[in-house]
Amino acid sequence: YELDLNILHLTEPSRLSPSKKYYVIWMETENNGTKNLGQLKSETGFFTSTLKAYFHTVTPFDPKRVFITAENDVDIQNPGPQTVLVTNYK
Repeated sequence: YELDLNILHLTEPSRLSPSKKYYVIWMETENNGTKNLGQLKSETGFFTSTLKAYFHTVTPFDPKRVFITAENDVDIQNPGPQTVLVTNYK
């Protein structure tokens, strides 16, 4: 399964309340639990201050839901309570 995320108008995690250091992408699967897919990295455009974020990965697991949390560490096994975006994949 190939997963591509493109996000516009994302605020820096340090501007959230409570502030965090990173955005972490998670995938819920039907039979394999919740997987940490990695850090969502953002950047500003050359002619604009709008934050954009892109993420691409390939996974052997069938995604049922993808969500992003704000975290202070990217190498964690379980998502924290501060969810910033949720989408149902199927």
